[in-house]
Amino acid sequence: MDFGLSEEHHMVQRMVRDFAVKEVAPTIQEQDRLGEMDPQVLPRMAELGILGITIPLKYGGQGMDYISLGLACEELEAVDTSLRVVISVHNGLTCLTLLQWGTEEQKNKFLVPLAQGEKIGCGAFTEPGAGSDLSHLQTTGKIDGSCYILNGEKMWISLATAADYAVVTVRTNPKASKAYQGLSTFLVDLHSPGISRGDLHGKLGVRAGSTGWIAFQDVRVPAENMIGKEGEGFKVTMSAFDSGRYTVAAGATGLIGAALDASKTYADQRKAFGEKISDLQLIKAKIARMSLDYQAARLLYLKAGWMKNKGLRNTRETSAAKWYATEASFQAASEAVQIHGAYGYSDEYPVERYLRNAKGAMIYEGSNEIQSLIQADYALERRQDKKLRKESPPYDHESWT
Repeated sequence: MDFGLSEEHHMVQRMVRDFAVKEVAPTIQEQDRLGEMDPQVLPRMAELGILGITIPLKYGGQGMDYISLGLACEELEAVDTSLRVVISVHNGLTCLTLLQWGTEEQKNKFLVPLAQGEKIGCGAFTEPGAGSDLSHLQTTGKIDGSCYILNGEKMWISLATAADYAVVTVRTNPKASKAYQGLSTFLVDLHSPGISRGDLHGKLGVRAGSTGWIAFQDVRVPAENMIGKEGEGFKVTMSAFDSGRYTVAAGATGLIGAALDASKTYADQRKAFGEKISDLQLIKAKIARMSLDYQAARLLYLKAGWMKNKGLRNTRETSAAKWYATEASFQAASEAVQIHGAYGYSDEYPVERYLRNAKGAMIYEGSNEIQSLIQADYALERRQDKKLRKESPPYDHESWT
């Protein structure tokens, strides 16, 4: 494996970093206090091509590889998690799912405007009574002529009120011998009759991002909007999670880096007992751990990205990257608050926001408890990857351009 980054990778880093630092960082603290998403964030990300970064040019995207996607997520979350969440749900859960499982007609009709940022997408999987356990989804989809009629509710959906489309997994066959075999996935127009949605407030973190609920009451969805085949909803959803978890892992790595940078800056300025606290051994130990965790988390997500570029199944590697990076980001943010002392406990410095934001990533896109079970099953050789009907397409710059 080549550990070097190409000039294109460095270009992506610079472009995304400049956007996040210059256009978002100056106001993010106030947006977080208000609990509101800056209305200019999505249009600017679309204008810069970030919303379609890994989608082939022929489908309206930028044609860049998965390493570029990871680097973009890292740079976005170094400023605020809400920025990376946009990429996770719009690009990871929506665009890449359509790229992998969609028909040519679906790609031309839906993927093109999504990749260009003319439309916004989200993933609607979690329900009030079912999160990581997809087999207990209660939202139903019943065939009625050329349409499926959806009824149910999805909860904790990022971009719920900002999105135009949602990738929605529902139960189409309640009599299936195994519960997960009765699931199917659709791309749903969120402006359809029968859909209501709203924002959730009072969140611990990611306050500058949109999180909400979506309710379906006799919503008619054309059968042609089914992603994959009937009964393949579990496979489609799990492959979507592979993409989403990859972006979460890369973003959490950026949060570790942000906590590290903030801690180094503060420790070099703050004095105690007549010397800079950066000279104190216990502070050095905290900073050393952050530095090590940053390097390890980065290598884990870069390996997963390399495998995605090759079109290789990466469920194990992506799960490990998500698990490690999110655990490490929470620890790094906690230590950053400790290094800042009383100032870290206030929003005068960004580290308290890092800590609040870091906790969410340990829960969504499959809780870290689920990731630990996945890793245990691989280690015990009780889990093996089977070839999907449609593997994630490898990165091929020539064919994509």
